Amino acid sequence: MSNEGATRRQSRSWLVALPLVAFAVLAGLFWFRLGSGDPARIPSALIGRPAPQTSLPPLEGLIAGGAQVPGLDPAAFKGQVSVVNVWASWCVPCHDEAPLLLQLARDNRIRMIGINYKDAQDNARRFLGRYGNPFNAVGVDANGRASIEWGVYGVPETFVIGRDGTISYKLIGPVTPENFERVLKAEIEKALRAKP
Repeated sequence: MSNEGATRRQSRSWLVALPLVAFAVLAGLFWFRLGSGDPARIPSALIGRPAPQTSLPPLEGLIAGGAQVPGLDPAAFKGQVSVVNVWASWCVPCHDEAPLLLQLARDNRIRMIGINYKDAQDNARRFLGRYGNPFNAVGVDANGRASIEWGVYGVPETFVIGRDGTISYKLIGPVTPENFERVLKAEIEKALRAKP
């Protein structure tokens, strides 16, 4: 009887330990996968899917050509390749990538769209006043809900949207001199060559 009781206790303790062992194995796998690579290479579930149909209000007081710069209108994604950049004035890497976005904005074949993430509007206007405004439209995502729909992990992130309105590429992290030509511009060119 005592051997049977000891066997039951041993099997019960193994059942209690099993979830802990499974958690440790999964945690190890996640740590290894995320820690061993470039976070910019994390795949997005939105690639090949339509861009989120989220409208966002404009950044009030942001003027270009004497008129208010419009907010985010998802209908604008159809018919032209768009680059959507999620940014904030408080984001240090956003300051670093700003000159590269201005350079990208010189390409008349694409439409530049900004999503201003959880930012004070005065600070966002000052940011664009300091570096220049590369965007044809800037939508204000004050509470961060729209960015969740876009699958944003954190700012900055940049998306390439094809003429058909689907997301063709996502860059997690800042646009840098290293990824500007080799990665981002290459993905934009691919989207420009794709048939609508």
